Amino acid sequence: MNEFFNRMYKKSIYHNESDFCLLLGDSFKLLRRIKENSVDMIFADPPYFLSNGGITCSSGMMVSVDKAEWDKADNIKEVHTFNKTWIKECKRILKKDGTIWISGTYHNIYSIGYALQELDYKILNHITWYKRNAPPNLSCRYFTHSTEEIIWAKKDKKGKHYFNYKLMKEINNGKQMRNVWEIPCVKRSEKNFGNFPTQKPLNLLERIILACTDENYSILDPFNGSGTTGIAATKLNRKYIGIDVEQEYLDLTLKRYKEIKEIINLQKKV
Repeated sequence: MNEFFNRMYKKSIYHNESDFCLLLGDSFKLLRRIKENSVDMIFADPPYFLSNGGITCSSGMMVSVDKAEWDKADNIKEVHTFNKTWIKECKRILKKDGTIWISGTYHNIYSIGYALQELDYKILNHITWYKRNAPPNLSCRYFTHSTEEIIWAKKDKKGKHYFNYKLMKEINNGKQMRNVWEIPCVKRSEKNFGNFPTQKPLNLLERIILACTDENYSILDPFNGSGTTGIAATKLNRKYIGIDVEQEYLDLTLKRYKEIKEIINLQKKV
């Protein structure tokens, strides 16, 4: 993998090892340059387009929901065009038997689901991630949001996607795992190197990766963010490619990556 990226992404490479690559730049442009049928799994946590001047609760304090320019959109048509464009590129990149996981809230998940169907993906599951420790609703004008949605789909309706049914059942105390997952929000220890506004918990990504990949499978995240997908992939001995337009997020990812590599190396010595 490292030779391919050295050749194709000289100006975009932020970090490159044989099993862990970070690319700095516009996801749309970089996705178009990735080889067809080359990735086993994609996890994407795209912008939710929530930066609209509202407020939320964080650590018991009232804070703005505004994140950055990448989280702003003028209208729903613009949002849907955005989603359909990157999801189309992901389908080209996925292997025939590959699958994609996309997370979101009600703000964008309906557009994502519709785009997947428009592009002829096969939706496998709609996972509801329940956060028992979700922040309260400050406006007291509607129910407290305590879930996020994750759609799991495969590229080819005839494809034989990988599903580790036995392991998922084992994790779930010998019972079939259902599509409602109770996993707490991000632990403080996972934010040692900085705070990313939409960071996902490591436990969530580990479950996703274990469910649909085996060791040495390749995983792509077109919206790398704090790099949780890459950290989980490294921990579970998978190959990873992460793309982000913000260098500070890749800085954060690299710090987390070096930490997990140190932990892995120490475990090997024991």
